[in-house]
Amino acid sequence: MSDRNQRKTITGVVTSRSGDKSVKVTYDYKIRHPLYLKEVKRKTVVHAHDGSNECGVGDRVIIMETRPISKLKRFRIVEVVEKAPLIG
Repeated sequence: MSDRNQRKTITGVVTSRSGDKSVKVTYDYKIRHPLYLKEVKRKTVVHAHDGSNECGVGDRVIIMETRPISKLKRFRIVEVVEKAPLIG
């Protein structure tokens, strides 16, 4: 029996609860500008599957690549690293 391939894992922040069992996760990264050689901040938003509906906006989560779950969802929530602070 063979081992499963390693899948890409990313740490990001939940920015939107976009329906039942779905969240949008934003992760930031830096790239070096090809001409000016300055580091430039970029961000990417991905849709992720949250099967237990445990994530809220502002939570820091770890997501993992998976098979296509729907038209846009290609990631799933592995764990909630840090819950967002309650305001109020």
